[in-house]
Amino acid sequence: MKNILVLGASGFVGRHVCEALNRAGLHITAPTRRLPARSVQMLPMVSVVQADVHDPAQLAALLPGHDAVINLVAILHGTAADFDKVHVQLPKLLAQACLSAGVHRLVHISALGADTQAPSEYQRSKARGEQVLQGFVDQGLALTLLRPSVIFGEDDAFLNLFAKLQALAPVVPLAGAHTRFQPVWVQDVAQAVVYAVQHATTAGHSYELVGPHIFSLKQLVEHAGVWARHPRWVIPLPAALAYVQAWLMEHLPGPTLMSRDNLASMQVDNVASGSCPGLSDLGVKTPTPLASVFSLP
Repeated sequence: MKNILVLGASGFVGRHVCEALNRAGLHITAPTRRLPARSVQMLPMVSVVQADVHDPAQLAALLPGHDAVINLVAILHGTAADFDKVHVQLPKLLAQACLSAGVHRLVHISALGADTQAPSEYQRSKARGEQVLQGFVDQGLALTLLRPSVIFGEDDAFLNLFAKLQALAPVVPLAGAHTRFQPVWVQDVAQAVVYAVQHATTAGHSYELVGPHIFSLKQLVEHAGVWARHPRWVIPLPAALAYVQAWLMEHLPGPTLMSRDNLASMQVDNVASGSCPGLSDLGVKTPTPLASVFSLP
């Protein structure tokens, strides 16, 4: 196992995965639609190439010469068609291209809570993507599925968002305040991905990647304020006001911070089911707690 194709390499998780692969001495190909990809191109074992992975011909051209593929491509916001394109159709194209090129090893990052009956389109599309990939296993695809909870790190777009909001606002009205999460450190996720791609015994299994502690969203937002030294009063919103807030945030200019689909996903807790193996089965014996990364009291 020497040459790895990483889809989504320039994203938050992708950058950490590439760094971990690089430390492991593996050669990485990182396709991106826009050059340069400064986040990963300085790593000595990374080759950045310009390609649109949603284009079947360009995707197929990337596969030859690789021993395995890691798919990290995902979106949090969009229409049903957007979610289907990224979370369902891309995995299908990828599995077809892998088998055509004789590349049988695929590590796919799904999501905790992926379920075809889930309340949000994000969760449902993630589940459909898993189903599509499982359909290629009988054709020789050696598939490992990883389902992380919300992923945190010093450069994440989750806790940092709430930290910035508390630096600007006197109070934080919060939708989904009581939903529970089991946040997992991005470097633990990266280590798990590298372990999975290097160990063929993980093929055929699904893993839940979670941290050691469970928090409500309200607690996570409060922790972000403490970490940023701008603690604010966090006010849980009732369902009707939460819906209005999500609708308004969907329509604000700039990047979407919260959507009605995000709100729908918070109807169910995002914690480990206990029915799947986890980080300890992927070489991460002691998952990193939130407080050790964000220096919380």
